[in-house]
Amino acid sequence: MAQTRFAPDRGLTSRMVTTMFFIGLLYVVVVGVLIVMLKGAWMVILLFSGALFIGQFWFSDRIAAFSMGAREVTPEQAPELHGAVDRLCALADMPKPRVAIAESDVPNAFATGRNQKNSMVCATTGLLRRLEPEELEGVLAHELSHVAHRDVAVMTIASFLGVLAGLITRSALWSGMSRGNRDNNAAVAVLVVTAVSAVVYAISFLLTRLLSRYRELSADRAAAILTGKPSALASALTKVTGQMAQIPTRDLRKAEPFNAFFFAPAFNKESAGRLLSSHPTLEQRLDQLGRISAQLGRP
Repeated sequence: MAQTRFAPDRGLTSRMVTTMFFIGLLYVVVVGVLIVMLKGAWMVILLFSGALFIGQFWFSDRIAAFSMGAREVTPEQAPELHGAVDRLCALADMPKPRVAIAESDVPNAFATGRNQKNSMVCATTGLLRRLEPEELEGVLAHELSHVAHRDVAVMTIASFLGVLAGLITRSALWSGMSRGNRDNNAAVAVLVVTAVSAVVYAISFLLTRLLSRYRELSADRAAAILTGKPSALASALTKVTGQMAQIPTRDLRKAEPFNAFFFAPAFNKESAGRLLSSHPTLEQRLDQLGRISAQLGRP
């Protein structure tokens, strides 16, 4: 891992390692169950699973950019945004990522990429329109911290197993329906594969949610310390969260699948329990920034 001036976080590192261990273990279980239940197709299963994994990891930045409608912009097209990223990268002593803008009124930002050399930072037009320069730098520093700590890559890999489990469940159900009741063994196999896939999806979902909440607090902390302006980040958080209520529900629903990668969630599911939330509460994030302000001796 290339060293930057972002504050290291051993807690984040240990959680990423733990998450990857259990995700890998679950991945082996899924593939193993498929090989046992579909004995004649083990080579196809291995090749298919491996190809999906490589594709998800290798093309994660392009997939995310395409899904969000992000387009890469040049310094001439977005001088203020590039200027802010340039300053922060110089301050953090890290390579400059690609810079993109997504045409969306939802005020948000996200980072993608499997490493620092292949990373991209994207801000929505809604975010650029609403934030002051210092607030924008706080948000961008938060996203650059994700790149520096490599938790973007870990989240991409961790979320892959849930995608794979969903594909397996749909395939198994489709296979079972196509065969009907002609083969009792096939019906049993479908039920077992579906049940295992559902359990794997639930476990991987909870693991990624736990990691996601911690990594957001870690990124807030690293950004506040790097810029020395925790109050600007707190202001951005408050403004973005407050503005979400003014966005049409259909736009929020469209953005909701990307919550785990966003600076702030499009929909905050606190009512469903913190265990299911992709982000810590606004109060938790503001409390942490308040403590950092006190430590730095700044307002």
